[in-house]
Amino acid sequence: MTTHAEDQSTRELLTVDELAAVTGMTVRTTRYYAGLGLLPPPERRGRMAYYGPEHRARLELVRSLQDHGFTLAAIEKYLKRVPLDASPEDLAVQRAMLTSWTPGRHEALTKAQLETQVGRKLSEGDLDLLVKVQAVREREGRYEPLAPLNSAIEMLDLDIPMDSYVEAAAAIGRHMDELADELTRILHDKIVDPFRESEHTDEETAQFERTFARLRQLTLEGVVAGFQRAANQVISRSLTD
Repeated sequence: MTTHAEDQSTRELLTVDELAAVTGMTVRTTRYYAGLGLLPPPERRGRMAYYGPEHRARLELVRSLQDHGFTLAAIEKYLKRVPLDASPEDLAVQRAMLTSWTPGRHEALTKAQLETQVGRKLSEGDLDLLVKVQAVREREGRYEPLAPLNSAIEMLDLDIPMDSYVEAAAAIGRHMDELADELTRILHDKIVDPFRESEHTDEETAQFERTFARLRQLTLEGVVAGFQRAANQVISRSLTD
């Protein structure tokens, strides 16, 4: 006699074709990751291999990484650090924590490609400045554009000492690192860890990811508003002192 638990387990198991379909990947790619040992071994029933929720969650993490511009090599490196016995909930939390705060990685460009993207020629001094203010990341002679690139390009045309811009960028980076560390700790202690302490349905897990993404947006808006408020207070104090 088949128990309810066995029925539920059977319904959750997928063939490789079904797994590829629900995760938006090709069968070839799914088998490739399995062949690399980046997926747990499937459940064998006779000659058939079946994949469960943990396989689906792992491939959905891969898809999120792909959507954010991670290369295949970077995905392989990341997955090798994720235990094969990680639960679907843990993988969902990792997906939310990893991707929700990331605007997306960009392809590393040659100097000529970077110049085409920004619409201007860049001297060696320009490139050095863009690297110093973390507008681009240099890797083996290629350049990966980062979020502040457009603003940094505009700064190149301003009649200001560039060392002041570098110093300001360093101050922003230093304080943003401290703020990010503190906010991440709060999120882990108050939101992520309590979520992990109990079991959840697939829909509850999906809702957690949606909530986390919205929280990201609200937090970023709060950071901008907080800086504006603090800057106004500094200006007000300077006028009254």
